Amino acid sequence: MNKYEAQVSQFEKTVLNLKEVLDKIPESGENRAVFRDSAIQRFEIAFDLCWKTLKEKLRLGFGIEAASPRKVFREAFKQGLIENETIWVEMTDMCNETSHAYSESFAESVLAKLTDVSNVFGKLLWKLKK
Repeated sequence: MNKYEAQVSQFEKTVLNLKEVLDKIPESGENRAVFRDSAIQRFEIAFDLCWKTLKEKLRLGFGIEAASPRKVFREAFKQGLIENETIWVEMTDMCNETSHAYSESFAESVLAKLTDVSNVFGKLLWKLKK
C-alpha cells in the first residue's frame, strides 16, 4: 500500500468513526455534550485527513502542488474531484473556528451541520477510491 492509498484508507476510517458517533448522539440528556464534542473532534480529524489526502491526489494525479486547505479545495474543484467549492471553504472555516473558539451554542451549530459534512466526505471517498 502506497502513501496515497494509506491516506485514503485512514480518511475512510475517520469518516466511518464520525458517522458512528453522529448516529449515537442523544436528542437531550447529560451525555449529549460528550457525544457532540466527540463528533466535533472526529470532524476535525476527518477534515485534516481529507485535505491532506486531496493534496496528495492533486500531486500524484495532476502534478499540482497546493500547500493549504483552501488552495487544495480550489484546485480539487477545478479538477472535478469535488463538486461545490463553497461547501469546502465553509468546512475550512468551521474547522478553524472549532480550534479557536468554543461555546455551547457554537458547538450545537457545528453539530447541526455534521451530518451533511459526513455525506460530503462520503461522496469524496467514492471518487478517491475509483
